[in-house]
Amino acid sequence: MHCWTDLAEVPRGFGPSVVTIGNFDGVHRGHREVLTRMVADARAAGTRAVVVTFDPHPRDLHQPDRAPQLLTGVTDRLQLLAETGLDAVLVQPYTWEFARQSAETFVRRFLVEGLRAVTVVVGRDVRFGWQNEGDLTTMLELGERFGFAVEVIDDVTPAPEAGTPRRWSSTWVRELLGAGRVAEAAQILGRPHRMRGVVVRGDARGRDLGFPTANMAGDSAGMIPADGVYAGWLTRTGGRAASSRMPAAISIGTNPTFDGAVRRVEAYVLDRDDLDLYDDEVLLEFVELLRPTMRFDSLEELVATMTDDVAKARVALGV
Repeated sequence: MHCWTDLAEVPRGFGPSVVTIGNFDGVHRGHREVLTRMVADARAAGTRAVVVTFDPHPRDLHQPDRAPQLLTGVTDRLQLLAETGLDAVLVQPYTWEFARQSAETFVRRFLVEGLRAVTVVVGRDVRFGWQNEGDLTTMLELGERFGFAVEVIDDVTPAPEAGTPRRWSSTWVRELLGAGRVAEAAQILGRPHRMRGVVVRGDARGRDLGFPTANMAGDSAGMIPADGVYAGWLTRTGGRAASSRMPAAISIGTNPTFDGAVRRVEAYVLDRDDLDLYDDEVLLEFVELLRPTMRFDSLEELVATMTDDVAKARVALGV
């Protein structure tokens, strides 16, 4: 899959293409259903399938106080988009200069001249251009003027047996993660929720207690679930050597037993006290909530509970 971060990087004469526009945060099952179908249609028509997405999220610019916690960083978003079979993704930097374009200018420059779109796939609530001046009617009118078809997609909802008419959405995933319901979030994502970041030095209390942990840097990508202890997986993705998935117990919270004030994400790889992960990039995947964060009256009680956490993590992960 080609990945461009500027319209100028798109090769001259690229296309013709089928294009869709969106943030695609999390690349959940609804996103993938639409994209997989789009890719199949593009293949049948002998065209390229392309996504135009944005970094940062537009609300970071327009409404920073209401900007959502992103489920995935750009690295994971691109990996997940690539899995749908797309030919290319344009990650457009979302700047004031870009945002101030008129709806017509955006369509002409990016979709028509840049990507040579023959079909543009949009939802009924599509908005684009300065101050969201463009909507579905605008896109249909511009399609007629510039010679591309507009395919309108409806919201994708779970199968009837799931018992809910609610559409797949990134907002729904955020609600579940905010409540610690990572197993339910995985049902919408089609995979475990993930975080990616560099391992930094912590207080080394875990090592002293017999459970050495990898502490994630504060700027790690991916929404942090609710405080608690989770069963999950850790994969070293960068640094001295990549590794296979390793089972882990992941703790999120402020370490109340030690009167901590800083919220941290740290992972203990089961049965491993020989790992040196400092300064390496790792991927964490959250499978199941084991318990909420608690304050303990003694170190003995804490260690006993951590030992129980590890046992429960083994069961949850099947290791």
